[in-house]
Amino acid sequence: MVDCYGSYTKFMSKVCQLTGKRPAAGNNRSHSLRATKRRFLPNVSKKIIIDPVSGKKVKIKMSTRAQRTLLKNPGKFAVQILKAVKKQESR
Repeated sequence: MVDCYGSYTKFMSKVCQLTGKRPAAGNNRSHSLRATKRRFLPNVSKKIIIDPVSGKKVKIKMSTRAQRTLLKNPGKFAVQILKAVKKQESR
């Protein structure tokens, strides 16, 4: 599939389920200051997290910034993890 920028895209969305980080649009700037459209993609990867409340495993797409925050402050994303658990149970 070709997106509006002319590049081939995969079907996995580049959105962090915990922080809501998503691709941003901007310009490439050459030496002559010519502007061409580009996307700044967040560093998103699939991870398996154990829900601290129910003890269930959940697959989540999360940014590396969210991974660092989760290590330092495990209770910060409790609401978002609970939503992901309910979403996976409904499947």
